[in-house]
Amino acid sequence: MTGPTPLEIDIRRRIEAAGPMPVAQYMALCLTDPRHGYYVTRDPLGARGDFITAPEVSQMFGELIGIWMSAVWKQMGSPERVRIVELGPGRGTLMKDAMRAAQVVPPFRKAVVLDLVEISPVLRAQQKLALEPHNIPMAWYASINDIPDGPAIIIANEFFDAIPISQAVKTEDGWRERRVGIGEDGRLAFVLAPEPMPHLDILLPEAARSAPVDSIFEWRSDTAAIDLGRRVAQDSAALVIDYGHSETDFGDTLQAVGKHAYADPLSELGEVDLTAHVDFAPLSRTIETMGARAYGPITQSLLLRRLGIETRAATLKAKATRAQAADVDMALARLIGIGRTGMGEMFKAAAYAAPSLGVPPAFD
Repeated sequence: MTGPTPLEIDIRRRIEAAGPMPVAQYMALCLTDPRHGYYVTRDPLGARGDFITAPEVSQMFGELIGIWMSAVWKQMGSPERVRIVELGPGRGTLMKDAMRAAQVVPPFRKAVVLDLVEISPVLRAQQKLALEPHNIPMAWYASINDIPDGPAIIIANEFFDAIPISQAVKTEDGWRERRVGIGEDGRLAFVLAPEPMPHLDILLPEAARSAPVDSIFEWRSDTAAIDLGRRVAQDSAALVIDYGHSETDFGDTLQAVGKHAYADPLSELGEVDLTAHVDFAPLSRTIETMGARAYGPITQSLLLRRLGIETRAATLKAKATRAQAADVDMALARLIGIGRTGMGEMFKAAAYAAPSLGVPPAFD
Protein backbone atom coordinates (compact mmCIF):
# COMPACT_ATOMS: atom_id res chain seq x y z
CA MET A 1 0.00 0.00 0.00
CA THR A 2 1.57 3.30 -1.11
CA GLY A 3 -0.18 5.84 1.12
CA PRO A 4 -1.82 5.92 4.55
CA THR A 5 -5.04 3.98 4.92
CA PRO A 6 -8.27 5.85 5.76
CA LEU A 7 -7.99 4.54 9.33
CA GLU A 8 -4.42 5.82 9.69
CA ILE A 9 -5.54 9.26 8.52
CA ASP A 10 -8.27 9.23 11.17
CA ILE A 11 -5.93 8.03 13.94
CA ARG A 12 -3.36 10.67 13.04
CA ARG A 13 -6.06 13.34 13.35
CA ARG A 14 -6.96 12.02 16.80
CA ILE A 15 -3.31 12.05 17.92
CA GLU A 16 -2.78 15.57 16.59
CA ALA A 17 -5.87 16.77 18.46
CA ALA A 18 -5.47 14.94 21.77
CA GLY A 19 -1.89 13.64 21.91
CA PRO A 20 -0.55 10.07 21.82
CA MET A 21 -3.20 7.41 22.47
CA PRO A 22 -2.93 4.34 24.73
CA VAL A 23 -2.09 1.08 22.99
CA ALA A 24 -5.49 -0.34 23.98
CA GLN A 25 -7.34 2.51 22.26
CA TYR A 26 -5.15 2.17 19.17
CA MET A 27 -5.72 -1.59 18.99
CA ALA A 28 -9.48 -1.20 19.45
CA LEU A 29 -9.70 1.31 16.60
CA CYS A 30 -7.61 -0.87 14.29
CA LEU A 31 -9.83 -3.89 14.89
CA THR A 32 -13.35 -2.57 15.46
CA ASP A 33 -13.67 0.96 14.08
CA PRO A 34 -17.19 0.90 12.61
CA ARG A 35 -16.07 2.14 9.17
CA HIS A 36 -12.50 0.92 8.72
CA GLY A 37 -11.83 -1.65 11.47
CA TYR A 38 -10.13 -4.87 10.41
CA TYR A 39 -12.79 -7.24 11.76
CA VAL A 40 -15.69 -5.14 10.51
CA THR A 41 -14.68 -4.93 6.85
CA ARG A 42 -13.44 -8.37 5.77
CA ASP A 43 -13.24 -12.14 6.07
CA PRO A 44 -9.69 -12.58 7.41
CA LEU A 45 -9.63 -16.38 7.50
CA GLY A 46 -8.33 -19.12 5.25
CA ALA A 47 -5.80 -19.37 2.44
CA ARG A 48 -7.10 -16.17 0.79
CA GLY A 49 -7.17 -14.29 4.07
CA ASP A 50 -4.50 -13.33 6.57
CA PHE A 51 -4.35 -16.30 8.94
CA ILE A 52 -5.71 -19.80 9.54
CA THR A 53 -7.27 -20.89 12.83
CA ALA A 54 -7.45 -24.46 14.14
CA PRO A 55 -10.98 -25.15 12.80
CA GLU A 56 -9.75 -24.19 9.32
CA VAL A 57 -6.80 -26.59 9.60
CA SER A 58 -8.97 -29.71 9.93
CA GLN A 59 -12.51 -30.86 10.56
CA MET A 60 -11.13 -32.91 13.46
CA PHE A 61 -10.82 -29.83 15.67
CA GLY A 62 -14.49 -28.86 15.50
CA GLU A 63 -15.65 -32.47 15.67
CA LEU A 64 -13.85 -33.03 18.96
CA ILE A 65 -15.25 -29.79 20.38
CA GLY A 66 -18.71 -31.11 19.44
CA ILE A 67 -18.08 -34.33 21.35
CA TRP A 68 -16.78 -32.31 24.32
CA MET A 69 -19.97 -30.24 24.34
CA SER A 70 -22.21 -33.30 24.25
CA ALA A 71 -20.35 -34.73 27.27
CA VAL A 72 -20.75 -31.46 29.17
CA TRP A 73 -24.46 -31.46 28.33
CA LYS A 74 -24.76 -34.87 29.97
CA GLN A 75 -22.95 -33.52 33.05
CA MET A 76 -25.58 -30.79 33.17
CA GLY A 77 -28.28 -33.45 33.48
CA SER A 78 -29.20 -33.44 29.77
CA PRO A 79 -31.47 -30.37 29.80
CA GLU A 80 -34.17 -30.25 27.11
CA ARG A 81 -32.76 -26.94 25.88
CA VAL A 82 -29.12 -25.85 25.95
CA ARG A 83 -27.66 -22.71 24.47
CA ILE A 84 -24.45 -23.32 22.52
CA VAL A 85 -22.66 -19.98 22.50
CA GLU A 86 -19.59 -19.20 20.41
CA LEU A 87 -17.64 -16.01 20.95
CA GLY A 88 -16.12 -14.83 17.68
CA PRO A 89 -17.23 -17.74 15.46
CA GLY A 90 -15.13 -16.84 12.42
CA ARG A 91 -16.68 -18.42 9.34
CA GLY A 92 -18.74 -20.82 11.42
CA THR A 93 -16.40 -23.68 10.57
CA LEU A 94 -15.86 -24.88 14.14
CA MET A 95 -19.57 -24.94 14.91
CA LYS A 96 -20.44 -26.55 11.57
CA ASP A 97 -18.07 -29.44 12.28
CA ALA A 98 -19.16 -29.61 15.93
CA MET A 99 -22.84 -29.89 15.03
CA ARG A 100 -22.11 -32.59 12.46
CA ALA A 101 -20.27 -34.61 15.11
CA ALA A 102 -23.10 -33.98 17.58
CA GLN A 103 -25.41 -36.06 15.41
CA VAL A 104 -23.99 -39.15 17.13
CA VAL A 105 -25.81 -37.94 20.28
CA PRO A 106 -29.30 -37.18 18.88
CA PRO A 107 -30.88 -35.96 22.17
CA PHE A 108 -28.09 -33.40 22.57
CA ARG A 109 -28.37 -32.27 18.97
CA LYS A 110 -32.11 -31.83 19.39
CA ALA A 111 -31.61 -29.72 22.52
CA VAL A 112 -29.25 -27.22 20.89
CA VAL A 113 -29.96 -23.54 20.20
CA LEU A 114 -27.03 -21.67 18.63
CA ASP A 115 -26.14 -18.20 19.88
CA LEU A 116 -23.28 -16.51 18.02
CA VAL A 117 -21.52 -13.43 19.41
CA GLU A 118 -20.19 -11.61 16.35
CA ILE A 119 -19.78 -7.92 15.43
CA SER A 120 -18.69 -8.35 11.80
CA PRO A 121 -21.47 -8.19 9.18
CA VAL A 122 -19.15 -9.96 6.73
CA LEU A 123 -18.54 -12.89 9.06
CA ARG A 124 -22.18 -13.09 10.16
CA ALA A 125 -23.07 -13.73 6.52
CA GLN A 126 -20.43 -16.47 6.29
CA GLN A 127 -21.69 -18.08 9.50
CA LYS A 128 -25.26 -18.11 8.22
CA LEU A 129 -24.20 -19.89 5.03
CA ALA A 130 -22.20 -22.48 6.98
CA LEU A 131 -24.79 -23.25 9.65
CA GLU A 132 -28.20 -22.89 8.01
CA PRO A 133 -28.04 -26.42 6.47
CA HIS A 134 -28.00 -27.87 9.99
CA ASN A 135 -31.54 -26.58 10.62
CA ILE A 136 -30.75 -25.51 14.18
CA PRO A 137 -32.38 -22.43 15.74
CA MET A 138 -29.75 -19.70 15.82
CA ALA A 139 -29.36 -16.02 16.55
CA TRP A 140 -26.60 -13.40 16.57
CA TYR A 141 -25.68 -11.05 19.38
CA ALA A 142 -23.20 -8.23 19.95
CA SER A 143 -22.42 -9.35 23.51
CA ILE A 144 -22.73 -12.41 25.70
CA ASN A 145 -24.82 -10.26 28.06
CA ASP A 146 -27.56 -10.05 25.43
CA ILE A 147 -28.09 -13.84 25.29
CA PRO A 148 -31.18 -15.17 27.12
CA ASP A 149 -30.72 -17.04 30.38
CA GLY A 150 -30.54 -20.80 30.64
CA PRO A 151 -27.92 -23.55 30.63
CA ALA A 152 -25.18 -22.67 28.15
CA ILE A 153 -21.99 -24.20 26.80
CA ILE A 154 -19.69 -21.41 25.67
CA ILE A 155 -16.81 -21.81 23.21
CA ALA A 156 -14.14 -19.13 22.75
CA ASN A 157 -11.46 -20.14 20.25
CA GLU A 158 -8.98 -17.35 19.53
CA PHE A 159 -11.32 -14.77 21.01
CA PHE A 160 -9.45 -13.27 23.96
CA ASP A 161 -6.25 -12.67 21.96
CA ALA A 162 -8.08 -9.95 19.99
CA ILE A 163 -9.22 -8.04 23.08
CA PRO A 164 -7.09 -4.86 23.21
CA ILE A 165 -4.15 -4.79 25.60
CA SER A 166 -2.67 -1.98 27.64
CA GLN A 167 1.11 -1.78 27.99
CA ALA A 168 3.47 -0.15 30.47
CA VAL A 169 7.26 0.15 30.29
CA LYS A 170 9.47 0.14 33.37
CA THR A 171 11.66 3.23 33.57
CA GLU A 172 14.10 4.51 36.19
CA ASP A 173 11.32 6.43 37.89
CA GLY A 174 8.45 3.94 37.58
CA TRP A 175 6.10 2.30 35.09
CA ARG A 176 4.98 4.55 32.24
CA GLU A 177 2.11 3.81 29.91
CA ARG A 178 3.09 2.91 26.36
CA ARG A 179 1.22 4.92 23.75
CA VAL A 180 1.08 5.44 20.00
CA GLY A 181 2.17 8.87 18.78
CA ILE A 182 3.88 10.50 15.82
CA GLY A 183 7.67 10.26 15.73
CA GLU A 184 10.18 12.87 14.63
CA ASP A 185 10.27 11.27 11.18
CA GLY A 186 6.52 11.77 10.80
CA ARG A 187 5.68 8.09 11.15
CA LEU A 188 3.56 6.49 13.84
CA ALA A 189 5.73 5.38 16.74
CA PHE A 190 5.51 3.95 20.24
CA VAL A 191 6.11 6.60 22.89
CA LEU A 192 5.91 6.77 26.68
CA ALA A 193 3.61 8.85 28.83
CA PRO A 194 5.41 11.85 30.38
CA GLU A 195 4.71 10.70 33.96
CA PRO A 196 4.73 7.27 35.67
CA MET A 197 1.39 5.56 36.26
CA PRO A 198 0.40 6.01 39.91
CA HIS A 199 -0.24 2.87 41.98
CA LEU A 200 0.47 0.48 39.10
CA ASP A 201 2.99 -1.40 41.26
CA ILE A 202 0.11 -2.51 43.50
CA LEU A 203 -1.57 -4.28 40.58
CA LEU A 204 1.54 -5.92 39.17
CA PRO A 205 2.71 -9.43 40.12
CA GLU A 206 5.51 -9.91 42.63
CA ALA A 207 8.10 -10.33 39.86
CA ALA A 208 7.55 -6.72 38.80
CA ARG A 209 9.68 -5.49 41.69
CA SER A 210 12.76 -7.08 40.19
CA ALA A 211 11.93 -6.53 36.51
CA PRO A 212 14.77 -4.74 34.70
CA VAL A 213 14.36 -1.28 33.20
CA ASP A 214 12.68 -1.32 29.76
CA SER A 215 10.56 -4.38 30.68
CA ILE A 216 7.08 -4.29 29.16
CA PHE A 217 4.02 -5.43 31.09
CA GLU A 218 0.69 -6.11 29.36
CA TRP A 219 -2.83 -6.42 30.70
CA ARG A 220 -6.37 -6.49 29.38
CA SER A 221 -9.64 -5.11 30.60
CA ASP A 222 -11.36 -7.80 32.65
CA THR A 223 -14.84 -6.91 31.34
CA ALA A 224 -15.11 -9.89 28.98
CA ALA A 225 -13.81 -12.27 31.64
CA ILE A 226 -16.31 -10.91 34.17
CA ASP A 227 -19.17 -11.34 31.71
CA LEU A 228 -18.09 -14.90 30.93
CA GLY A 229 -17.61 -15.80 34.59
CA ARG A 230 -20.97 -14.38 35.57
CA ARG A 231 -22.75 -16.48 32.94
CA VAL A 232 -20.81 -19.65 33.66
CA ALA A 233 -21.31 -19.43 37.43
CA GLN A 234 -25.10 -19.70 37.07
CA ASP A 235 -25.53 -23.09 35.42
CA SER A 236 -23.12 -23.22 32.47
CA ALA A 237 -19.65 -24.19 31.22
CA ALA A 238 -17.05 -22.71 28.89
CA LEU A 239 -14.00 -23.79 26.93
CA VAL A 240 -11.40 -21.14 26.09
CA ILE A 241 -8.64 -21.98 23.60
CA ASP A 242 -6.05 -19.38 22.70
CA TYR A 243 -2.35 -18.81 22.30
CA GLY A 244 -0.53 -17.43 25.29
CA HIS A 245 1.04 -18.36 28.62
CA SER A 246 -0.11 -20.11 31.77
CA GLU A 247 1.74 -17.82 34.18
CA THR A 248 2.08 -14.04 34.09
CA ASP A 249 5.29 -12.86 32.47
CA PHE A 250 6.81 -9.76 30.91
CA GLY A 251 7.41 -8.92 27.27
CA ASP A 252 5.89 -7.25 24.23
CA THR A 253 3.53 -9.72 22.53
CA LEU A 254 1.59 -7.26 20.38
CA GLN A 255 1.81 -8.49 16.80
CA ALA A 256 0.33 -7.85 13.39
CA VAL A 257 -0.41 -10.50 10.77
CA GLY A 258 -1.34 -9.99 7.13
CA LYS A 259 -1.32 -12.42 4.20
CA HIS A 260 -0.03 -15.20 6.48
CA ALA A 261 3.10 -13.22 7.45
CA TYR A 262 4.06 -11.00 10.36
CA ALA A 263 3.67 -7.29 9.70
CA ASP A 264 4.43 -3.97 11.35
CA PRO A 265 1.68 -3.22 13.92
CA LEU A 266 2.05 0.50 13.14
CA SER A 267 1.47 0.24 9.40
CA GLU A 268 -1.43 -0.67 7.11
CA LEU A 269 -3.91 0.27 9.83
CA GLY A 270 -7.19 -1.57 9.43
CA GLU A 271 -5.65 -3.86 6.80
CA VAL A 272 -3.79 -6.26 9.14
CA ASP A 273 -4.84 -8.22 12.21
CA LEU A 274 -3.57 -7.17 15.65
CA THR A 275 -3.39 -9.68 18.51
CA ALA A 276 -1.47 -10.29 21.72
CA HIS A 277 -0.84 -13.35 23.87
CA VAL A 278 -3.47 -14.34 26.41
CA ASP A 279 -2.35 -14.42 30.04
CA PHE A 280 -4.46 -17.26 31.40
CA ALA A 281 -3.59 -16.59 35.06
CA PRO A 282 -5.54 -13.30 35.47
CA LEU A 283 -8.23 -14.56 33.08
CA SER A 284 -8.94 -17.54 35.32
CA ARG A 285 -8.69 -15.50 38.53
CA THR A 286 -11.27 -13.03 37.25
CA ILE A 287 -13.67 -15.76 36.12
CA GLU A 288 -13.34 -17.50 39.49
CA THR A 289 -14.17 -14.28 41.36
CA MET A 290 -17.58 -14.45 39.68
CA GLY A 291 -18.26 -17.84 41.26
CA ALA A 292 -17.19 -20.23 38.49
CA ARG A 293 -14.59 -22.98 38.84
CA ALA A 294 -11.46 -22.90 36.64
CA TYR A 295 -9.66 -25.95 35.22
CA GLY A 296 -6.32 -25.86 33.42
CA PRO A 297 -4.88 -24.41 31.37
CA ILE A 298 -3.50 -27.40 29.54
CA THR A 299 -1.88 -27.41 26.13
CA GLN A 300 -4.02 -27.71 23.02
CA SER A 301 -2.06 -30.86 22.24
CA LEU A 302 -3.07 -32.48 25.52
CA LEU A 303 -6.70 -31.39 25.16
CA LEU A 304 -7.07 -32.83 21.66
CA ARG A 305 -5.23 -36.04 22.48
CA ARG A 306 -7.42 -36.60 25.54
CA LEU A 307 -10.47 -36.06 23.35
CA GLY A 308 -9.25 -38.71 20.92
CA ILE A 309 -7.79 -36.82 17.97
CA GLU A 310 -5.31 -39.57 17.12
CA THR A 311 -8.09 -42.17 16.95
CA ARG A 312 -10.19 -39.80 14.83
CA ALA A 313 -7.24 -39.23 12.47
CA ALA A 314 -6.77 -42.98 12.06
CA THR A 315 -10.46 -43.40 11.23
CA LEU A 316 -10.31 -40.69 8.57
CA LYS A 317 -7.14 -42.15 7.05
CA ALA A 318 -8.70 -45.61 6.82
CA LYS A 319 -11.25 -44.27 4.32
CA ALA A 320 -8.91 -41.86 2.52
CA THR A 321 -6.77 -41.86 -0.59
CA ARG A 322 -3.02 -41.65 -0.14
CA ALA A 323 -3.09 -37.89 -0.77
CA GLN A 324 -5.98 -37.39 1.63
CA ALA A 325 -4.23 -39.46 4.29
CA ALA A 326 -1.15 -37.27 3.92
CA ASP A 327 -3.35 -34.20 4.46
CA VAL A 328 -4.74 -35.74 7.65
CA ASP A 329 -1.22 -36.38 8.92
CA MET A 330 -0.21 -32.79 8.16
CA ALA A 331 -3.28 -31.41 9.93
CA LEU A 332 -2.67 -33.61 12.96
CA ALA A 333 0.93 -32.42 13.17
CA ARG A 334 -0.20 -28.81 12.93
CA LEU A 335 -2.84 -29.13 15.65
CA ILE A 336 -0.88 -31.08 18.26
CA GLY A 337 2.75 -30.58 17.18
CA ILE A 338 5.35 -28.38 18.82
CA GLY A 339 7.77 -25.91 17.29
CA ARG A 340 7.20 -23.00 14.93
CA THR A 341 4.74 -24.84 12.68
CA GLY A 342 2.80 -26.59 15.43
CA MET A 343 -0.04 -25.19 17.53
CA GLY A 344 0.07 -27.90 20.20
CA GLU A 345 2.20 -26.17 22.82
CA MET A 346 1.72 -22.47 22.08
CA PHE A 347 -2.06 -22.77 22.30
CA LYS A 348 -3.59 -23.44 25.71
CA ALA A 349 -7.06 -24.56 26.76
CA ALA A 350 -8.90 -23.75 29.98
CA ALA A 351 -12.36 -24.85 31.05
CA TYR A 352 -14.73 -23.05 33.38
CA ALA A 353 -17.86 -24.46 34.95
CA ALA A 354 -20.55 -23.83 37.52
CA PRO A 355 -19.54 -25.48 40.82
CA SER A 356 -22.40 -27.99 40.53
CA LEU A 357 -21.16 -29.45 37.25
CA GLY A 358 -17.89 -31.02 38.36
CA VAL A 359 -14.75 -31.38 36.28
CA PRO A 360 -15.26 -30.91 32.52
CA PRO A 361 -14.08 -33.65 30.11
CA ALA A 362 -10.30 -33.74 29.40
CA PHE A 363 -9.48 -31.64 32.48
CA ASP A 364 -9.53 -34.33 35.18
